[in-house]
Formats: sequence, structure tokens, C-alpha cells
Amino acid sequence: MNISSLIAQAERDCGPVFAALEETEMKNTRRVLDAFRAEDIAARHFAPTTGYGYDDIGRDALERVFARLFGAESAIVRPSIACGTAALSLCLFGLLLPGDELLSITGTPYDTMETVIGLSGNAPGNLKEMGVSYAQVEMAENQTKIDVPGVLDAIKPHTKVILIQRSRGYAWRASLRPEEMREVIESVHNLRPDIFVMVDNCYGEFICENEPTHFGADVCVGSLIKNAGGGLAPTGAYLAGTKRAIERIEARLTAPGLGREVGSYAASYQPFYQGLFMAPHTVTQALKTAILAARTFELLGMKTTPAFDAPRADIIQAIEMGDPQKLIAFVQGIQAASPIDASAVPEPWDMPGYTDQVIMAAGTFVGGASIELSADAPMRAPFTVYLQGGLTYAHGKIALISALEEMA
Repeated sequence: MNISSLIAQAERDCGPVFAALEETEMKNTRRVLDAFRAEDIAARHFAPTTGYGYDDIGRDALERVFARLFGAESAIVRPSIACGTAALSLCLFGLLLPGDELLSITGTPYDTMETVIGLSGNAPGNLKEMGVSYAQVEMAENQTKIDVPGVLDAIKPHTKVILIQRSRGYAWRASLRPEEMREVIESVHNLRPDIFVMVDNCYGEFICENEPTHFGADVCVGSLIKNAGGGLAPTGAYLAGTKRAIERIEARLTAPGLGREVGSYAASYQPFYQGLFMAPHTVTQALKTAILAARTFELLGMKTTPAFDAPRADIIQAIEMGDPQKLIAFVQGIQAASPIDASAVPEPWDMPGYTDQVIMAAGTFVGGASIELSADAPMRAPFTVYLQGGLTYAHGKIALISALEEMA
């Protein structure tokens, strides 16, 4: 089967799945519009501010919109938060005190979080150095669901924060839909109402018709250069959750007593609002790209997760290459079809925060934006590549053809 025929067959197989995605896109777009209308968003909210940023109406309204979308009491949405890992770190340092325990209930967190926690490397200022202990519970049933009895058994008197990583990260496990978190969140809160349940929501926004906070999570955290920024937000991150959680976190965002009252942005807020408006559509384009890739490589007899017709919880598609040269060729093919830096040739390198060398294709308009088409992988067996993003399905399809040609 040649590449054109392979892609055509995969597209035919994906037709019913694509139709279901468009129904979810419609519902999520309506949800965003309702939030914008409820907060009466207008051009005045795009205006920049400087200095302390007192009474920054653009900042404050954007945070209220996010809170509405997440069914949350409060939110922090700031361009000044450098990335998703920085937002997760901010959350942990806001909620945890010396002597407390962080309990991860989806196994080992994403590589960069290991450094924040103090599981790897010796970066100064990590949670371990601050006197916060760490424990984890592996997922059950072949890495497909949270082990609720195991979680409840693992809770100790000094457990203060439970971490759920929604996305698979660099692990061959199922990502989690928000409704799949309900049982453990309710069980934890019934046992220990003082515990904060924190969800790393990166790559997960607008995949479903709800978010983890709709099912009782105390706080959701994500990057604005992934799903929630719609490909337009140039930087930043968000945290949405209960007033109790956000009030502790905002004290670390700026300073105790200042919280969210300060923080200016000298550029326009328009990309953040417009990106959020575009997010349901952009996420659907990324999902179509991931699903086409899954079906294409399934037809080639290769292992993928999730399967092309499986329920989705994030935009990431894992494809097991089984060979380092195939992996490198795939990533280089994606880069060659990028709108930016197409002439660059990715090679494995020692990326900060990762234990293995990483290869990454990221020819994006916003540097490192994972909602734009990218592919990356740690160089370790079984040499699994992680494909995510795609501002348009047409670009995703073209890039997939390029990757197959490079592999051939």
C-alpha cells in the first residue's frame, strides 16, 4: 500500500470518530460563548497595563471567564507564569508546607516534575529540600484506571496534596477523562476534607464537555500555549479551583497580602481572549490529526495508544516505533513539514529537566507551543514518539505524509 492509499484508507475509517468530535466542539464553543457573554467581554478588556496593575480589568475579567468555564470559584490566569511546569510548581509550593506529603496517584509524574519534587537531579529549592515528602500509587488494571482503594490506603496523617496527572506524559498508560476522577476525588474528600486534590490538566482542556473541577477537584493547572490558548496565546498559564486553594496559591504568585491584586501586562490581552474563544475548534483539529496518525500506524501493524476509535482524554498520540532510527526519521519528517524552521533537522539532545536525551520537532509560531503540531520523544526503549497538536487538520495530514516519507 502506498502512502496516499494508506492515508485515504485511514481517513475513511476515522469518519464516524471525526463526526463525534465536531459535536463536542459545538458544545464547548457554546460554553465559551456563554462565559464571554456572562462577563460582558468587550474591547476595553484587551487594553494593556503597566506597573502594579491595580484594577486591571482585562486580567480580572479573563480570570472570571476561566473560573466560569471550569465551574470553579476562582482562577489565576497570568502571562507572567512561564510554562506549565512553573504553574504546577507554583501550585505545589502554595499548597504544601514543610512536613506535608505529596501523594501522586497516577504513578511517577512527568519528567520535569521529578525535578520540582526532588525525585531526580539536585536543583536547589525543590520540595524535598523544603521538607515535603513524596509517595505514589500506581494505576490499576493495566494502567487504565485510578486504584481508589490503594489511594485511600496510602493516605497518611501528613498527606496534604494528591496529584492526578491527567495526560500520559512519557508513559505508556491511559490518559484520564474528568469523569474517571470523580470516584477518587469524592472518596478522598469524604475521608479527609482538608486534602487538596490537584489535577495537572495540561493537554486536556476542551477534549470533553467538562473539566476535573466539575467533578470536585480543588485545583486544575495548565499551560496557555497548549489547549486553552487556542494557538494564539503567546505565553502564560492558568490555575482554576476553589477559593481555599487559590488564596493559598496566589500568596506565592506575588506575596502574602498582595495575591491577585497586582500584576500588569504591557501587551494586549486580545490573544488570550481570542485564543480561548478558538480553543474548542483548535483542540478538535489537533484531535483529528492524532486520530488519523493512530489509524495510519495501526494499519501498518504498529502499537499505538489510544486506539483511533478509543475515547480521548488529551491531545497526545503515542506511537511505539521500536527502533531509534524510525523514531528520529518520524520526528524529522514532522519538522520538515513545519511552517517555521522547516530546514532544521532535529537530533537527540540533553534537554534540561529530562533524564534521557530528547528529540523534538517544534516548528511553531509560538516557541514550544504544544497545541501547534509537534512531536517529541525520550531516547529510551521501546522508542515511543508522542505526537500532539495541529492548528489545522490539513497541516496535520500533510505533516504525517512527510513523516511517513522520511521513514520510508
